[in-house]
Amino acid sequence: MTESLRRNGEYEHAQENPYENPYQGAQQHASSPVNPEWPPPPAQPPAEPYAGFAADGQPGQPQKRRRARRGPVALLAAVAIVAAAIGGGTAYGIQELTGGDTVATSTSTNVVPSSQKGTVSGVAKAVSPSIVEISATSNAGSSTGSGVIITDDGEIITNNHVVSGASSVKVKTSDGKQYTAEVVGTDSKKDLALIKLENASGLKAASLGDSDAVGVGDQVVAIGSPEGLTGTVTSGIVSALDRDVTVSTDEGQQQQQQQGQGGGQWPFEFGGQEFNGDTGSSTTTYKAIQTDASLNPGNSGGALIDMNGNIIGINSAMYSATEASASAGSVGLGFAIPINTVKADLPDLRAGASS
Repeated sequence: MTESLRRNGEYEHAQENPYENPYQGAQQHASSPVNPEWPPPPAQPPAEPYAGFAADGQPGQPQKRRRARRGPVALLAAVAIVAAAIGGGTAYGIQELTGGDTVATSTSTNVVPSSQKGTVSGVAKAVSPSIVEISATSNAGSSTGSGVIITDDGEIITNNHVVSGASSVKVKTSDGKQYTAEVVGTDSKKDLALIKLENASGLKAASLGDSDAVGVGDQVVAIGSPEGLTGTVTSGIVSALDRDVTVSTDEGQQQQQQQGQGGGQWPFEFGGQEFNGDTGSSTTTYKAIQTDASLNPGNSGGALIDMNGNIIGINSAMYSATEASASAGSVGLGFAIPINTVKADLPDLRAGASS
């Protein structure tokens, strides 16, 4: 009788609190006979796995919450994979997150440290080691120009009119080292030349960009050696594209940048008019990037650079309001050969083209 009353009491208690622990009575009396008239215990949701105790002695959180905390990490990884597939500008965003200094894109490379991205000083610091001063001597006299290092063993791109007809070519790098160079190939129709330093290694090669991606209004930096002032930096914007610029291919006219001899004129034609001096009887015309970055005699063959530190053009001509050498100078109309023209011409120049 006592046994029966105790089971009834437990049953009544379970009915009053059906969710407290419906299985406790069954565990205690598993060996006791079960009344077939009793209803089955109410269904319970599955218990969450217990995570133990935290360091403060309080019960830990269920495991599914711990998995939820790993969600943002997994999401970040997924975003990184998608961004890497997109490429281009998105790649720089990933670089900012990971703290790298340089990031490859689909068309160019950012060679400027992130902390100085978009600044003239950042571009100048990153690219100046790749720009050289060129001194050429010929029967017509001596001239000074600039050049861009494109390989670490001393291949340099410059203008044809800087070295054409030269019997001796000397190069000075940004750290003051002097080298002798030989002319490898020339292309007078594009006003381009390739020279190679003797016994050079470990030089900093410039990053060649994509001139087709350049737009009017883009900020640019020019680096060269105007009037023999090595490593001069100027800045401005791209003011026009696809300008037809005509320059001389005649050696006698090309050697007018003579230091200490009243030279300094930079002859070229534009719109059927001659500027800065006589272009002679033999000329060539090419499509040029126009810039208002200050260019002066001696900038020939130097670099026009975008704000990521990529070379987008080789400076080649300027407009001056007067032919008088004493007052010739930049008035904000300079022209550069697009770097894609240079890249297309490199195989011929390396093969020793002479034209």
